[in-house]
Amino acid sequence: MVKCAGGEGYHRKDERLNLDPFLGRIRKPVRRRSASRNMLLILLAFALSVAGTRLFLELTGYPQLGGGELHIAHVLWGGLLLFTAALLPLIIANRWAYTWAAVLAGLGVGLFIDEVGKFITQSNDYFYPAAAPIIYAFFLLTVILYLQLRRPEPSDPRSELYRALDSLEEVLDRDLEIEERQSLETSLSFIADYTEDPALARLALSLLDFLASSDVRVTQAPPTFFERVKAGLHAFQKNVLTRKRLSRLLVIGFVLAALFPLYNFTQLLRAFGDAAQMEAMLSSLLTYSPVASPLAFTWYVVRTLLEGTVGVLLLIAAMLLLLRVERASLTIAFYALLLALTIVDLLVFYFEQFSTIVFAVLQLLLFLGGISYRRRFLQTDLRQSSLPSKDRTD
Repeated sequence: MVKCAGGEGYHRKDERLNLDPFLGRIRKPVRRRSASRNMLLILLAFALSVAGTRLFLELTGYPQLGGGELHIAHVLWGGLLLFTAALLPLIIANRWAYTWAAVLAGLGVGLFIDEVGKFITQSNDYFYPAAAPIIYAFFLLTVILYLQLRRPEPSDPRSELYRALDSLEEVLDRDLEIEERQSLETSLSFIADYTEDPALARLALSLLDFLASSDVRVTQAPPTFFERVKAGLHAFQKNVLTRKRLSRLLVIGFVLAALFPLYNFTQLLRAFGDAAQMEAMLSSLLTYSPVASPLAFTWYVVRTLLEGTVGVLLLIAAMLLLLRVERASLTIAFYALLLALTIVDLLVFYFEQFSTIVFAVLQLLLFLGGISYRRRFLQTDLRQSSLPSKDRTD
């Protein structure tokens, strides 16, 4: 029983809220407003952790902490960072705890998974050939999760109220900015208009009145580091990466990304036609890569054929882009680079380990550059072409 405001008397809580008393608790998860940002921090910290660890160990000759029977592997530091990342949001209510938890989680999982070769082999082989593909595959899955989180999800009053109450922490920290208040007001207005729960509607209206009062302090804080980086990237993209320059960079990038795969492909073709060259190639593979069985050599051939396919497609994309056949060029490049990033690089990392990580980064940059070019210029052209001629001239 609950007493209603205004002296209307007591009513059953489920009747006052217009709720079915037989309904259970709502368990549907709600995505945080900062979910994609936190996931990006995890990705960046993850990549930095793995690459930095491998580079440090290579430069220092793979030192070991401890002596005698003790060996303090960096997986332990990874576990410590992961434990700290788990504790922060459980103990601290401030929103900045999620930022630090994301960074520490990315660093921790990088240190942890870098030693996956030791976990899957009886000999604790850190350099086990399958370790690099496993790390790369795990990173790709994390990228896919990040891309899913970037997609907008349908709004509903319950989810919006969750996010609005989370954003009210800025009021408590006296860090509410004008844009944040406007976003809060938009969310609360949506809740008040569309919720079927009168109690939630009243709560949203009360919070709107609270935000509109002069007691709420609104600040104009200087941009954060991430905001400055984002603004700088946007300005660089707008002022430096013009359509002509970005087109030229993509052409050069497509050609460079095609050279190495095509070189391996032509070497394999020549070896099949020359017994002496095939013997020399097999000797080199046995010495510098994990090709120690017919099955492994079969996978090496598959890898090289796929590399050749990617190289040919990228050359076609470069020529089409030079001829200003932009849409077809970027479509071919998109699928070629998607094939390279998701399948070919897994095989490359198996045979080459992390020595080709720079090449994989180039492929990723070209992949993102092609998407950016399509979004900035081709979609704009499509919208303008659909306008009446008067609007286009205006």
